[in-house]
Amino acid sequence: MTNFSIENYNFSYGSNQILSEVNFNEIPKGKLVGLLGANGVGKSSFLRSIAGLETYTGSVKLDGKELQDQSMYKRMQLVGYMPQTLPQATSLTAYESVFSACRAVRPDLTRQAVENRIEDVFATLGIRQLAFKTLARMSGGQRQMVGLAQVIVKKPDLLLLDEPTSALDLRWQISVFNVVKQMLLNSQSICITALHDINLAMRHCDYIALFAKGKLLSFGTPTDAINSTNLDLAYGVAASVETSQAGYPFAVINGVTNEQRNQT
Repeated sequence: MTNFSIENYNFSYGSNQILSEVNFNEIPKGKLVGLLGANGVGKSSFLRSIAGLETYTGSVKLDGKELQDQSMYKRMQLVGYMPQTLPQATSLTAYESVFSACRAVRPDLTRQAVENRIEDVFATLGIRQLAFKTLARMSGGQRQMVGLAQVIVKKPDLLLLDEPTSALDLRWQISVFNVVKQMLLNSQSICITALHDINLAMRHCDYIALFAKGKLLSFGTPTDAINSTNLDLAYGVAASVETSQAGYPFAVINGVTNEQRNQT
């Protein structure tokens, strides 16, 4: 079954073309897609536009339905978006902020149903101890986990996560991706996440979309999408792709290429 696809996607700011002619193969349910590319290539804009916060041209379909044809309210139910910016350090507790996020798009749920969802999400993410702590008294990493809970609690069909582990240490980064992948498996939803860490993406993502110079340079499994040639084209680095003892692919960066040196 076709679950998520993109055809001839284009995005620009005024006359400034950011991304053009982007096409994704059909992505099945339960899969995690990583967006990679240099700073400013358009990863965040791509996610924001699919979430309905920016305008694009082309076709973006979820379960055969054109997202641009949905009302904003319906789109918010179908698509959960976590921006790169952390939740504000307010006087709200984690519980209150997640409760409000869920009720905003699911007013049909009873209070008990929402509370049950929150309990499950906090337990799954391992942040039950933060439930009644105000966001103003949390670290950046803790607020990032609360932001993730705000998205997951809605149980959307499509999750869009912009740098969801940027404020987390290594242990929590791995934990978050383990949780997200298990959730995708259980709910059969789809997640697209923008990342800077190539090796984190290669280890955890089912597919990788690599952007470079306003185009989709490659799309496929980690070992199909990432190789020394594509890393040079996308980042201007000399690199090789190796395999760890545990069987995970990873990139070894040896330095910048001559072309990149000439540009700096």
